[in-house]
Amino acid sequence: MYRNDAGEPCGLVYNIQKYTIHDGPGIRTEIFLKGCPLHCRWCSNPEGIDINPQIGVYPQKCVGCGSCVKICPLGENTPISFSLDGGPSPIRMSDKCKDCLLCVDACPGRAIMVFGTKMTVPELMKVILEDRSLYQKTNGGVTVNGGEMLVQWEFSALLLEACRKAGVNTCAETAMNGAWEHVKAVLEHSDLVITDIKMMDSARHKQYTGSDNNTILANIIKTVEMGKNLVIRTPIVPGYNSDPQDVREIGAFIRDKLGNQIVQYQLLPYRKMGLEKYAALGLPYPLDQDGFIPPERSEWEHNIRYLADILVTEFGVNAAAGSGEKLFG
Repeated sequence: MYRNDAGEPCGLVYNIQKYTIHDGPGIRTEIFLKGCPLHCRWCSNPEGIDINPQIGVYPQKCVGCGSCVKICPLGENTPISFSLDGGPSPIRMSDKCKDCLLCVDACPGRAIMVFGTKMTVPELMKVILEDRSLYQKTNGGVTVNGGEMLVQWEFSALLLEACRKAGVNTCAETAMNGAWEHVKAVLEHSDLVITDIKMMDSARHKQYTGSDNNTILANIIKTVEMGKNLVIRTPIVPGYNSDPQDVREIGAFIRDKLGNQIVQYQLLPYRKMGLEKYAALGLPYPLDQDGFIPPERSEWEHNIRYLADILVTEFGVNAAAGSGEKLFG
């Protein structure tokens, strides 16, 4: 677990999103923690994968002031380069960067940003409790997400426990790809759990995410046995897990292994998101390397509804097309 200079436990946070409505009931504040053991080819949050702070570069915001170069401790060997041509300059960062982050604070135009800031539980609670009245009016609360929150499971548990003590509804959004002891420590302070089943075939799961799904499925079964309110999601990516047989296999698992004891199963449409963050990190978008072309909205909306109907009629699963369905009440 991270600690600050005073020795206090910290989480490495890469985003705080207020007023979210899709990751749990009501209006929520969502905390995104860095670090994820999976590398899903359709991931829209690449800045959440690495456990360390990362620098992101947005050339279009560069004003060409040179502050970043002047403050860089590498001097003549600075990894930062840009050219002045009378207008905004296309700043570039090479792989020589040592992530000291001094250039982040020096940049007046926020062309250089850091993904990953240490924050204590009290610091996060101050932000969270600013919207306490909204949580109370809408039955909302806090959702802790990632990356994968289990990478920082100790801090996740501390934060969720603090929210509970403050009377704030809690939701853990996790891929379940971790030791059960870590999962349990987090779930003990969670009113709702959201997880994914991307596909049932373990070999294909490893091919597209970098890990098999044996641990994930075992932890999902234990979560239901624990009596937790559980929402399961599948991001439907055409050509990867969009075949009706893929969905039928998940439906059979929910019916036969979980006894249909879940709050809801949500089929989420794939959207090509996060491209600017891949570019800021100097990374290629994985599905572009596959030559993937997403379908038109009218096509995927029809397919999602069709797949949801299969789950309802054939398996008796409480399935929904999308994440906007009301979860409780």
